[in-house]
Amino acid sequence: MANHKSAVKSIRKTARRTEINKNRVSRVRTYIRKVEEAIAEGVKESAHVALRNAEKEIMRGVNKGVIHQNTASRKVSRLFKKVKALGAA
Repeated sequence: MANHKSAVKSIRKTARRTEINKNRVSRVRTYIRKVEEAIAEGVKESAHVALRNAEKEIMRGVNKGVIHQNTASRKVSRLFKKVKALGAA
């Protein structure tokens, strides 16, 4: 157990931030899943709309500090590639 008031406060803050960050990461995953579901259905228009929404949410995760910039860029790039392949097929 923490011995200082500041350490006790840090523990409380960490617990709060952890919950918020879990929610943010979960939200990003949900948007990515929506894109992949649209791709699986084979509807290019809905996949494109879902991709734009997912890109916004992923970049928001970067701004909030829950995802690294390179990781986010890689995820977005791969999703764009899948949607583009859907249009060619």
